[in-house]
Amino acid sequence: MFRSRPLSLAILLAVAPLSASAAERADLLIRNATVVDVEHASTVAGQSVVIRGEDIVAVGPDAQLRSQWSAARQIDAKGKYLIPGLWDMHVHFGGGPALIEENKALLPLYIAHGITTVRDCSGDLPGQVLQWRGEIAKGTLFGPRLLSSGAKIEGIKPVWKGTIEVGSEADVDKAITRLQHDKVDFVKITDSTLKPELFLYSASAARKAGFKASGHIPMALTVEQAVDAGLASIEHLDYAFKAGSRDEAQIAADFGAGRIDRAEANRRLDASFDRDTAMHAYRDFAKRGVFVTPTLNGGRILDFLDQDDHANDPYLAYIGPGLRATYQWRVDRAAKATPAQIEARHAQYHQVAAVLPLLQEAGVTIIAGTDAGFLNSFNFPGIALHQELQLFVKEGLSAPQALSAATRSGPAWFGQMDRYGGVAQGKAADLVLLTANPLQDIAATEKIDSVILRGNVYDRAALDRMLADTKAKVAAWNAEAAKAN
Repeated sequence: MFRSRPLSLAILLAVAPLSASAAERADLLIRNATVVDVEHASTVAGQSVVIRGEDIVAVGPDAQLRSQWSAARQIDAKGKYLIPGLWDMHVHFGGGPALIEENKALLPLYIAHGITTVRDCSGDLPGQVLQWRGEIAKGTLFGPRLLSSGAKIEGIKPVWKGTIEVGSEADVDKAITRLQHDKVDFVKITDSTLKPELFLYSASAARKAGFKASGHIPMALTVEQAVDAGLASIEHLDYAFKAGSRDEAQIAADFGAGRIDRAEANRRLDASFDRDTAMHAYRDFAKRGVFVTPTLNGGRILDFLDQDDHANDPYLAYIGPGLRATYQWRVDRAAKATPAQIEARHAQYHQVAAVLPLLQEAGVTIIAGTDAGFLNSFNFPGIALHQELQLFVKEGLSAPQALSAATRSGPAWFGQMDRYGGVAQGKAADLVLLTANPLQDIAATEKIDSVILRGNVYDRAALDRMLADTKAKVAAWNAEAAKAN
């Protein structure tokens, strides 16, 4: 149980209005809420939150603020819990130009599930996503705030489409210049064909250009080498697991020299994982400010396709037929696995997931991200973040730690804690009002009463309309696809 405790000094100071000239009048007054102080895993009941435009201008006891402020709209939040807006820090949009509208239809799903910011980790529609980012910021497109890497940096003729292909340091320099021109929010680097030395050069060049870099680490490199070069976010928990191998450097060298294949490298990594080695590496991550995005939900879904029948998943009703078709390749691949391979897949998931509490113990900042989007079978945008948080708790985090990963870690990684990650004066009015306490049960993040996005209120009825509208679009697309077939 988590006892209520006084709010932090920053929140207490928020009782005062921003200025005398701004006193009395606001756009929205949320009254009698229980404010969740995620940083301190505490709650304060009987609070009012005053919003003007897109800003929180005051937070404090209802009895005090209701006499100081009036607002065009008031919400009685008695018995409800107010948290910062949720962030999904690893999503994808893609499937080709023919699926632009199906991808766009996903945007309201994030809002309907309390997600006010998403980090696009690149697909094959980078230009389109950057356009959406601008339209959302201007208010001409409805959706969560988008932070995007634009096109990811990759090698020549990579597996993934929508990339900037680089084969030399000069190519990397040109790629960074392009990304600067595109005003991307960070740089994503992947490794399907990228030479290890160019991966390191890309991470270093991104850092020198003032970008945070995230990505997939080549098997021929150690995680430490990638971090030394400038990688600021490790995407997917299996790379953090790799850093816990006693023999990581030798395995990387053997793979790079062509002496072993990927399957053998993974077998040796599994066999040589060592807790002490892992904790040493993870404490170094924490010291150097390297964050980890586990994406457990996507891994769990794929690793247990043999056990879980997704044919009748209710959330398929929100996914267009073209996007659903992109799920099939992973399903087909999983279906070809032998019983021994399936057993190994299950064991691998549990072995990697066990790393999560070690990262927390070492002080690493854990980021909540889902890997939801095209290609990643049955990992549904919106609901996937809540599933991710529940997996965090199942695998050893506390509910407050999981909640922090979805509300504070994203702003911290982007250096935006002055604006996001709390319910306090000066913060953005991106908030979620819940009917239960997420500090006691992380599943409470699904119990959404209202979402406040850029100061605008979307109550339960409005959120349900978003879901219904998306479902109707998908039903129409399904009907068209059925006629075509």
